[in-house]
Amino acid sequence: MKILRYPSAAADKKMRAIIGRDIDFRKTDVQAVTRILNDVKRNGDNALIRYCQAFDAPHMTSETLAVTPEEMAAARTKVDRTFMRALNRAVAQIDAFHRQQLPKSWIDTRRPGTLLGQMVNPVDAAGVYVPGGKGGNTPLVSSVLMGAIPAKIAGVPTVVMVTPPMPSGEVAPHLLVAANKVGVDAVYKVGSAWAIGALAYGTETLPKVNVIVGPGNIFVTLAKKIVAGTVGIDMIAGPSEILIVADGTADPEFTAADLLSQAEHDPLASAILVTDSAELAQSVKAAVETQLAALSRIDIARQSLSAFGAIMVVENMDIAIELANHIAPEHLELQVAEPMDVAPRIRNAGAIFLGPYTPEPVGDYMAGPNHVLPTAGTARFSSALSVDHFMKKTSLIRYSQAAFRKEARDIICLATVEGLGAHANAIQVRLKK
Repeated sequence: MKILRYPSAAADKKMRAIIGRDIDFRKTDVQAVTRILNDVKRNGDNALIRYCQAFDAPHMTSETLAVTPEEMAAARTKVDRTFMRALNRAVAQIDAFHRQQLPKSWIDTRRPGTLLGQMVNPVDAAGVYVPGGKGGNTPLVSSVLMGAIPAKIAGVPTVVMVTPPMPSGEVAPHLLVAANKVGVDAVYKVGSAWAIGALAYGTETLPKVNVIVGPGNIFVTLAKKIVAGTVGIDMIAGPSEILIVADGTADPEFTAADLLSQAEHDPLASAILVTDSAELAQSVKAAVETQLAALSRIDIARQSLSAFGAIMVVENMDIAIELANHIAPEHLELQVAEPMDVAPRIRNAGAIFLGPYTPEPVGDYMAGPNHVLPTAGTARFSSALSVDHFMKKTSLIRYSQAAFRKEARDIICLATVEGLGAHANAIQVRLKK
């Protein structure tokens, strides 16, 4: 990783390259995904089977798209006690955190003669997309938990999960056990853009849902972008990223490990250290090289660090905080002596990790807050996946005759200014009675 003094011409150029990683799609990908979605919309299960057979499981049929109760039961016998202990703890803690997010309906009658309020209700159905990982060999269990738990807490009556099958036509047992644990109502063996199309439009086997959440590759992300508006989605997520703000008290080994924890995700992932300590910068650079050599995903991590990694040395913490707010990172670690003094000054971040023993993977798996977070600077205006994504709010309005008459002339005035005579008349006819 290069060490750069910020601000400087070289540092500014590097930051432009990193911040410029907007969530963008090639025209050919847009065309390909649009064709897939239209195919699924027209041909339903037949389209799904064609894509599944071509890309995932060659022997898939419409009869085997849905995971059966027998497959669910068999999955439980294929996971060990250690996994179940970790799963139970993660579920309990993620559940507890998201229960704090439940919004409430309310009514206000303080203005005489009026009743104003808001009803909060869950959507009727939600779909959770779970990537299969390398042919199902690295099942992303945490994606099941982060997508399904807030949906169930919101009270969504039907929560379904889609995930690419293994070549055998099966789903990784760890995913099925997790889905069963959190109350997923049905699991379907379908992935990529065609899975998003099936959830958005419905097929003979898969139900149409109202909200689709969950991470995926570029084709999944692009499909979600295209169907947004037909259904609700969580967000358009780009490559993973971490920004660490550190002072001279930070442990260089910890800091290097945390940078690499994101760099190994994707060649487009970003890992940045901002520090006011030149000595720490040098120590972290050396630790990164040492730890990098031991990684199984060394090539991916090295590409990421070369293109979108950096160590920025700043004059003071004020500049570091200003830079962090400018970048608006997905994950922000505060490896400083007093992180709680710095945290209130952070306005733009998907999640903030405080102190030396709160590395980003704690949030990925176990802490409780959702790990589906805004990327590519979108933390300036968006938030983590939450219970709110599965709920909708309906306004309540009621006026008595006296309250209506008190405000009628003002309503007529505003409607007239806007040139909407029928609006004004809807008020006027009541005044004449």
